[in-house]
Amino acid sequence: MTRRVLLVGHPGRPEALDVAAELVHGLTKNGIEVTGSIEELRAFGVLGEPGVTGEDAPRPDGCELAVVLGGDGTILRGAETVRDSGVPLLGINLGHVGFLAEAERDDIEHTVEHIVHRDWTVEERETLEVEASLDGESLWTNWALNEASVEKAARERMLEVTLEIDGRPLSTWGCDGVVMATPTGSTAYAFSAGGPIIWPGVGAIEVVPISAHALFARPLVLSHDVHIAIDLQHSTTDAQAVLWCDGRRSFDLPRGSRIEVRRSDRPVRLARLGKAPFTDRLVAKFDLSVSGWRGGADRHRRR
Repeated sequence: MTRRVLLVGHPGRPEALDVAAELVHGLTKNGIEVTGSIEELRAFGVLGEPGVTGEDAPRPDGCELAVVLGGDGTILRGAETVRDSGVPLLGINLGHVGFLAEAERDDIEHTVEHIVHRDWTVEERETLEVEASLDGESLWTNWALNEASVEKAARERMLEVTLEIDGRPLSTWGCDGVVMATPTGSTAYAFSAGGPIIWPGVGAIEVVPISAHALFARPLVLSHDVHIAIDLQHSTTDAQAVLWCDGRRSFDLPRGSRIEVRRSDRPVRLARLGKAPFTDRLVAKFDLSVSGWRGGADRHRRR
């Protein structure tokens, strides 16, 4: 059976062209077919090369891996493509932080070797099911890998929302919005809004109010089995709200809407090339200072 890899990328980045060419040539010379969007493959300059096939609407079916060239935004787009198929996603970072990426642009040869030898492990990341409704009628359903966020649509207006956990009201806030994030998304929007970082293996959902005018407005870390609801109150401000999923898909919410969020039974599968702990990823991506650390080595010398 022919081995196939789906390529998803951001051709608009100048450095992506060289990376795509090296990746595609490395895979095809080892008998691995590369498929993807005709438009993207043409922009990468690899369409028409031996072992490369393009489609108008690329599908992950029959692919053993999806390789994404770009930053976290492009990787989120790749997740939209592969989530239903269960095909693992391997991100090669061409962005700034690239928390979801597994490899860097300067290490393509090593990445190709891993793919050729099927030398990767799969890590499942939980996702969220999101539904907006009004008076019991469903208006919009979607999902999120990083977060679902309810945000005000106009700068001068403030939302009034009530947070409900497992059918019980917890608090009402006047705020700019609320972020509901997975552990994967705890390093993204939720982190910027003041939420804690949650290790990927923790079963949790994080709720972070944005600029809330309330005494009880701290970030919350909840079990991943809870059912979260946000009710938009009919306030005197006539504030308009928008529901976002991963900052990519949005829905304008009517006043009085109810947004429900729960853990999905369909994860996104990420391909990992090494066994470095999440702590090392935090240090590398956030450029954290660990100078002077002698922890394990120092204890070993004293034995």
